[in-house]
Order: sequence, then structure tokens, then C-alpha cells
Amino acid sequence: MGLQLRMYLLLAVMFGIIYAVFVMLGEVSGRGSFLTYAILASIMVLVQYLIGPAIVGWTMKVRWVTEQEEPELHRMVADLAREAHIKKPKVGISGLNIPNAFAYGRFGDARVVVTDGIRSLLTKDELRAVVGHEVSHVKHHDMVIITILSVVPLILWYIAWGIMWSGGGRDRRNGGQIALIGFVAFILYFVTNLLVLYASRIREYYADLGSVRLGNEPKYMASALYKLVYGTARTSKEELKQVEGVKAFFANDPTRALKELRELREIDRDMSGTIDANELSTIRGKKVVLGFGDKMMEALSTHPNMLKRIKHLSTLMFASQMSIRA
Repeated sequence: MGLQLRMYLLLAVMFGIIYAVFVMLGEVSGRGSFLTYAILASIMVLVQYLIGPAIVGWTMKVRWVTEQEEPELHRMVADLAREAHIKKPKVGISGLNIPNAFAYGRFGDARVVVTDGIRSLLTKDELRAVVGHEVSHVKHHDMVIITILSVVPLILWYIAWGIMWSGGGRDRRNGGQIALIGFVAFILYFVTNLLVLYASRIREYYADLGSVRLGNEPKYMASALYKLVYGTARTSKEELKQVEGVKAFFANDPTRALKELRELREIDRDMSGTIDANELSTIRGKKVVLGFGDKMMEALSTHPNMLKRIKHLSTLMFASQMSIRA
């Protein structure tokens, strides 16, 4: 409930910011610029909405598979979709060697994809937890929410850019005030971009929670994330560069794998290459303290710090155990 509330509050804050800028522009300039900026932003979002799935599919080398080709994967997605009370997403396999999974698409046309690299790396329970994470993204419609939120910095950029090119407005009396609004819009452009990244991190926590609610034990999600980090750390830099622009779709950030691997090895006390229930329980009692560099890196990332994410999963394990006992 807390994660969902944060997302709704973020939506309110973002559109409150854009509304305040429009009001100031209208008051100072005497003419409303809302329609122009809203139309430009809406056109770009509409184009992204329409052609975005095709671009993602092409970039990720996705091929769609039938139930006859991949019966077990189809069965897993169908079972999780039924548990989530949603229409079964389209099922695909990505030709990327990077071990991961992702969900994307439009309303009524959701797609869940696993890469070639993930299926030989994870156990059935771990793969089900990751696919449950992606099905939860579909259920929450958070890809659509992120798209909506992304409109705000886009509009603020148009406002700031438009004012800079107009020289602060033709009205000399209000030119200074309009220029100031342009400067504020430029600052808010960066601030709202950070808020969009924050929303992206929230949705990862929310999808982890959603996977647990679909019947997957937190230890399997934690162990899967550990293995994804390990598998990605062995991926070539050339392959990682190919997915730089679409890494927000993945279950974890592939570009941070090497650093995350060093951190997660501290949790894997028996060096088994997995995170079991005891190891997950241990981190629950520890406080995750991030240095300034790690905090800055997380603030500029689409995914949460991995140690914080594993810590969150440990609290879900405790909650699920209490629910079973009750």
C-alpha cells in the first residue's frame, strides 16, 4: 500500500509542478501557452506509445513463440496471469545473451519476454519469481504510468527552450519575469527527471512485492537477482552497450552488475551462488548504509540499489511467514 501511495503522490506532485509553471506563465505573459506545449508533448508520447513496442522488440531481438514451441514458459506465464487476474500477455524470447526478462507493450497488448541467457541460469522457481515480477509490471500498468510521468519533464524542457529562444518574451515590462520562469522551468526539468527515475525505482520494489503476492517466495526472487547480476557481470561490454537505452525495462540494471556482484557476495556466506532463506533472513536484521557515491548513483538510476532491494525482499519473507502462521 505504501509503494502504491508513493506512486500516486508522485503523480500529484509532478502535475502540480507543471500546473504551477503554466499558471505563472499565464499570469506574466497574459497568454496561455498550455495548449502549444501540451499538444507537442502529447504528439511525442502518442508516437512513443504507438511505435515504442516495435522499437523495443527490434532492439531486444524478440521472437514470439507459440505454446507448442515453449509449453513450459507459456504455462508459467498463463498461471501467473491467472493469479494476477489479468489477460495472458504475449510470450516471447529475446536473442540477447544478457540473462534477464522484461515486460512492455500497450493497454490490452502486454508482452512478457525472457532472454536466451536467463533460462539456463535460473531454476524453475527462480524463473517463476522473475516472470512473476514482469507480470506484476503488466498488472500495475506501471509502464504506462512512467510514460505519463515522462511527459512532465518533456513539457518543462519545451517551456525553458521556447523562452530562451524567444529572448524572454517580447513584452519588455515582463521580459525579466518570463526569463526567470524559463530558468525555473529549466531547473525543474532536471528535478522532474530525477522524480521519474525515482518512480522507476518504486515500480521495481512494487513488482518484487507483486511477484511475492503471486505465490513466489522472496528467497527465489533474491536468488534470481543474484544470479542475474553474476551472469550479467560476465557479459561483454559490447553487448551491454547495445541495451543502454532500454535497460529500464530489465529486472535489474545490467550496467551496474560488476559493482553489485561484489556487494551481494557478502550475503552469499556459503559461496553457493544463491541466496537462501537463512542468508536472506540475516540481511533483514542489518542496516544498509550507502555512501555518498552510492546514493548519487542510485538517484541517477532506473533501478534501486541492489542491497536495498534484497533487504526489501527480506522484509517480504518475514511478512509472508507471519501470514502463513496466521
